[in-house]
Amino acid sequence: MKLLVKWLLSATALLAVAHLYSGVEVKSFTAALIAAFVIGLLNTVVRPLLVVLTLPFTVLTLGLFLFVINALMFWSAAGVLDGFQVQGFTAALIGSLIYTLLGLVIESALERLFTK
Repeated sequence: MKLLVKWLLSATALLAVAHLYSGVEVKSFTAALIAAFVIGLLNTVVRPLLVVLTLPFTVLTLGLFLFVINALMFWSAAGVLDGFQVQGFTAALIGSLIYTLLGLVIESALERLFTK
């Protein structure tokens, strides 16, 4: 149940990112659901591999390179989907930052909701 609620809220967060920032476009709620799923899948499968491969560079930049990896995951999802578009790497970086912040709020709220 928690996973389903998180998926729906993540799709809503993606719509909020598109509303707040003009560099990210989402055509519909269905497109947002699919995009949230693909972003979650990329973050689960590809992101850990990229983190390990870029570990020396991440250490040199004191962890700031993780923002670049997050932006790449966001941009990659937009590259494979039709209803979700990002207007370049800078838009992906800003969009992924907003999406991550909203994701932190969602995760915090879900922890409080489902622990009771």
